[in-house]
Amino acid sequence: MTYQNDCTLPEEILEQLTSEGLDALPEMIRIIINQAMELERQKHLGAGRYERTPSRRGQANGFKDKTMQTRVGAITFDVPQVREGGFYPGALEKGLRSERALMLALAEMYVQGVSTRKVAAITERLCGTEITATQVSRAASQLDEVLEAWRKRPLGEIIYLYLDARYEKVRMDGQIRDAAILIAAGVGADGKRCIMGVSVSMSEAHLHWRTFLESLIERGLSGVQLITSDDHSGLRKARQAVFTGVPWQRCQFHLQQNAGQYVPRKKMRAAVAADIRAIFNAPDRVQADAYLKQMVLKYEDTASSLADWLETAVPEGLTVFDFPVAHRRRIRTVNVLERVSQEIKRRTRVIRIFPNQSSCLRLVSAVLMETSEDWETGRIYLNFISG
Repeated sequence: MTYQNDCTLPEEILEQLTSEGLDALPEMIRIIINQAMELERQKHLGAGRYERTPSRRGQANGFKDKTMQTRVGAITFDVPQVREGGFYPGALEKGLRSERALMLALAEMYVQGVSTRKVAAITERLCGTEITATQVSRAASQLDEVLEAWRKRPLGEIIYLYLDARYEKVRMDGQIRDAAILIAAGVGADGKRCIMGVSVSMSEAHLHWRTFLESLIERGLSGVQLITSDDHSGLRKARQAVFTGVPWQRCQFHLQQNAGQYVPRKKMRAAVAADIRAIFNAPDRVQADAYLKQMVLKYEDTASSLADWLETAVPEGLTVFDFPVAHRRRIRTVNVLERVSQEIKRRTRVIRIFPNQSSCLRLVSAVLMETSEDWETGRIYLNFISG
């Protein structure tokens, strides 16, 4: 039974959900994706079903079956065709890239003989009963081509640039090592966010960061007015070398966490945290500087190391006061990337230890590509018209 052109879930499917629960998910997914693809075709043609309009750009040409492996099993979709060619629905691919990357990472573990019984069971469910190195290599090559094109796509003007890093366990030369994953996101002149790039490497931190930042410039990144990041030493050197003269906002969230290292007594932590928040939430830079001066005087006798650190570090978190009030809350931290990092972790924790560096880059890139697509088609993040 097919419902490729229905606009709502059929009553039969709702009844199936009632009786079968989650077992009905594959059919629900099939119907929803089919509907999304049909709407894409209508938009591509410039006309709805059976509609005659002067703006029509082609003719529908039926449907073609395509079976794809998903986390809920194999699903056969009805892919809409157009007579003139040149159309392929993005809805079919968008939500499945990270699923494929996850499947491939598990499959690679299985093929290389490092998987547990649990991993073997998962790959059998996702990939079928037989998983060979040839199958994995072919699937990985197809997905890598798409992801590499996305990582190397041209960039343009970015007003606010966010930089952050996370780490994943990767097996390399018989050892388990920490791989540094560098991520860059930005807000363009249209007010929308995008993921600009990602890099995975075992190299020295400063060299890795500098190479990554230079690659963004080579791809056309321009117009950066503010960089927000943590105070990682390697990132600091690379940022100063590649983006000389661009204002830097030290992430206020990480800055407040760093203060804990200089608080001599546990019972002082709540008061120190409140004082720092008062500085960050000041109405303007003049008031923030006044609060900071008061705080330094307050602790110079009871916590001299803290007072010295405050005087040097906190001003690095106050650059945001030079920017529009309406933007400050969203550019004073790298929280936008913290949420992205959580989504990556949700996927990578299934793997725990990646079989190689390429596998890690593939899965992270797939998650980031899908995130960026959601951002770019979603609502405006910052308004540059009203400031």
